[in-house]
Amino acid sequence: MIPKSLLLAAVASLSWGTAYAAEAAKGTPDARKQDGKQDAGPAVVPGAGLFFAPTRSDSDGSVTVGGKAIAYHAVAGTIVVHPKDWDDTAWREQSDSDRADKKNAKPEASLFYAAYFKKGVPSADRPITFLYNGGPGSSTVWLHMGAFGPKRVVTADDSHTPAAPYQLVNNDYSLLDVSDVVFIDAPGTGFSRIAGKDKEKAFYGIDVDAYAFDQFIKSFLTQYGRWNSPKYLFGESYGTPRSAVLINSLTTDDNIDFNGVVLLSQILDFNLFAGLQGGNPGNVEGYVTQLPTYAATAWYHNRIPGGRPAALAPFLKEVEHFASTDYASALAQGDEIDPATKQQVAEKLAHYTGLPVDYILKGDLRIDGPTFSKKLQEESGLTTGRLDTRFSGPDMDPLSKDADYDPQSAALSSAYISAFNEYARKDLGYGKDEQFKPMADVFRYWDWSHAAPGAPALKMVGTSVLPDLAAAMKFDPQLKVMVNGGYYDAATPYYQGWYEMHHLPIPASLQNNIEYHYYESGHMIYAHQQSLQQMHDNVASFIRRTDNIAN
Repeated sequence: MIPKSLLLAAVASLSWGTAYAAEAAKGTPDARKQDGKQDAGPAVVPGAGLFFAPTRSDSDGSVTVGGKAIAYHAVAGTIVVHPKDWDDTAWREQSDSDRADKKNAKPEASLFYAAYFKKGVPSADRPITFLYNGGPGSSTVWLHMGAFGPKRVVTADDSHTPAAPYQLVNNDYSLLDVSDVVFIDAPGTGFSRIAGKDKEKAFYGIDVDAYAFDQFIKSFLTQYGRWNSPKYLFGESYGTPRSAVLINSLTTDDNIDFNGVVLLSQILDFNLFAGLQGGNPGNVEGYVTQLPTYAATAWYHNRIPGGRPAALAPFLKEVEHFASTDYASALAQGDEIDPATKQQVAEKLAHYTGLPVDYILKGDLRIDGPTFSKKLQEESGLTTGRLDTRFSGPDMDPLSKDADYDPQSAALSSAYISAFNEYARKDLGYGKDEQFKPMADVFRYWDWSHAAPGAPALKMVGTSVLPDLAAAMKFDPQLKVMVNGGYYDAATPYYQGWYEMHHLPIPASLQNNIEYHYYESGHMIYAHQQSLQQMHDNVASFIRRTDNIAN
């Protein structure tokens, strides 16, 4: 999930894993006491750092998917990772007293994960999928409790979910029918932690964030003996640019081919980001890619002048064509556009969006995301959702120009966070004395600069990671990519995802490696149960078709 602030500026190997955890426990303060006194420094154990040691809690459960019960083993724990310049040999050669000096110690991160392994299946014959949300600064509570974990929190479809007690049910749409799953919290979020000198610089940024996930995945594959399993990445929102950078690193630097990458609510080119267009008036593509979402929203709320068309999908095809032709041409002409043409385009925009013609003309044909959310239902005193425009809520300030909050986030967040806090401690047996942080304030530290493949000297803000995904696909021409988007997502518009993928610098033949799926839902597609079912079926099919396991 992308916060509003951005608008403003394995079973066979478990015995080894248990031994690993037992060794890690020797590095904890309680285990390092001798004759009632504390050791001077931490024990050197596999995967341990100066500030953190791996943790682990095991449990068992069962989930029913497609009418079939699946018994699983769950592990909730942490893996310690370090920044790119960390030297494990040099660290181990230090004396205990040196390692005990934390004042100027190099930074490290303890990344929390919740992994679910289907029982009775040899790990080498079982796909494994790594899942994470975005933000940046978001934990993975959303995908865990809303989409593919064994339990799912029930929320209202397009309105505010009533307060606790919340209902936690068997997740009929868990991915455990086709893959083991690992939910990962980014550094500093959820139960993940960072520590050490300049820790924010070490983990908060496009490249350093992806490197931390790269190290986590390689450590996980080793710890659980999954190097020869079919492997997938699944990222949502900012998790999609993370996936692009990560898959390029894993493929080209680490020589680890993955079977597939699943993108949900993607944004790979931040020049197109909804709500930031005003800061770069010469870049008009963002307005083009947002328009179909505005039209879908107006259709949902019955704001299409003269009545809405009977079916959404054909209507949106019409809008997409207009957006990429007449609208794109009008915007590209700038102030040289013919007044009559400008009037015609404004009238067409009014028809598709439900906004007044004169308002669109005052905005010079440019419709900003936060302004649209505030304006569409303004006469009813309602603000339209951003993450999911099916949601509405009372205006915070009737006189404000832009939306002051996101009704969808307000409607669902309590249910997800409350349910996970209960579930993690009660079912997973993790986090008794830990604070769960659904979101972390990373924006004041985040480094948006990025060195694109082939251009290491060029570090720019307004980042595009399209070259990263393209490089991975060219390095491994068997890599498959699945794109999923919600028609009612105004944060990362579905047509933007389509536009980005059709501008990837790859040979035309590799476009066949990409498939597209769209749903009548928003940013969190799984918030709409029918869309969740459809997405599960689509992702399950994608994994079955690409796992290279002989049937």
